[in-house]
Amino acid sequence: MESITITPIETVSELTWDVPGSKSITNRALILGALREGTTELNGVLHSDDTRHMRNALSEMGIDIEDTSPTSLRIKGGMSRLKAPSSAIFIGNSGTSVRFLAAFAALVDGDVTFFGDEHMAKRPIKDLVDALEQMGVDVDCPSGCPPITIKGHGLPGGKLSMSGTKSSQYFSALMLSGSHARKDIHIQVKGTLVSLPYVKMTIKMVEEFGGKVTHDEMNNSFVIKSIKKHTGPAVMTFDIEPDASSASYPFAFAAATGCAVTVPRLTSSSLQGDYGFVSVLAKLGCTVKEDADGTTVIGPSKSKRLSGIEIDMFHISDTVMTLAAIAPLCSKPVLIKNIANIRIKETDRLEATVTELKRLGQKVEFGDDWLKIIPGESLVPAEIQCYADHRMAMSFAILGLVVPGITITDPACTSKTYPGFWKDLQKFFI
Repeated sequence: MESITITPIETVSELTWDVPGSKSITNRALILGALREGTTELNGVLHSDDTRHMRNALSEMGIDIEDTSPTSLRIKGGMSRLKAPSSAIFIGNSGTSVRFLAAFAALVDGDVTFFGDEHMAKRPIKDLVDALEQMGVDVDCPSGCPPITIKGHGLPGGKLSMSGTKSSQYFSALMLSGSHARKDIHIQVKGTLVSLPYVKMTIKMVEEFGGKVTHDEMNNSFVIKSIKKHTGPAVMTFDIEPDASSASYPFAFAAATGCAVTVPRLTSSSLQGDYGFVSVLAKLGCTVKEDADGTTVIGPSKSKRLSGIEIDMFHISDTVMTLAAIAPLCSKPVLIKNIANIRIKETDRLEATVTELKRLGQKVEFGDDWLKIIPGESLVPAEIQCYADHRMAMSFAILGLVVPGITITDPACTSKTYPGFWKDLQKFFI
């Protein structure tokens, strides 16, 4: 599809919206399974552009990965399988892939080069490069953005410091592969670590796969233990939960329409910090219900409308655009703070969100790290530019289910994390 015009829906009272597996968990599990000696069975796997790039890269470096069902994979991993690829590896615009793989490639004996599309060439990775170099890893990345070449001869380990203000993925990258360093890795965080829930997710997964990471919150530091010999079952099974970031869209739909939307298999026990988006919706006036089978969000009636909110989204920044897209429906202003880090995602998400809200006639104020949406004026029909960013497309599509005349100009970009998004919308609404 070159573009798609969203038609506002008729009344829907309730629905169940199955969300695909977590991209964040899938890509972490692929790395951990690749390094684990033995066989790892992954269930609930997300198949998307980002996870495909990760899988292809690991295969190029000697890891055996096969499909066992539409949402299951079998990985035959271990350090002895690692080898340098025969050519440079393309990773599209997958930030998790290039960052996680940069540390992983240091374990390979030989040179590994990663390159991406024109958007990836603008995504910074210098902080991670500096961290690897502090350990003695030889890295070639002249621009501070991909392409990047790692001249791997193992991860030496040791002490390093790294800024925490840009991306938590730099820290997760070291944690995912750091168990295989020759000695412990001590990381001193400089500044406040952004998206801390993602790091906590990584730590829990590393430990489930047999590693150990300790977090000294008082001193703002981490220690990744060097595991000389991994022990564990010959075959390990790991289940991947639904993607909490992708679940923000059906939950936002509930908020925007006043209906009840249930996302199965996603609860407050989730590894993912973005599950916290339901708490944001609760503050806007939604009702959130949880049971063993999943989570339901019920939006306020149209007579009540959503209220306004002032909120710091530093730790759940992937849901900023979801909130911003439904903010014009609120009765009071929505102020989103501490979000400078979204400017170095797939696109400058702060600038992109401001631009497209203004295109709809919405009054917006903003600064380097904040965004304020001031409802009041009626929105006008517009073609929403997506900037090759999946979250732009999905966020504004939800608004289009309520406000007439919204066209999404690059619907295919949702394949990055949610390839079935438009089929799901068609099934329910279009």
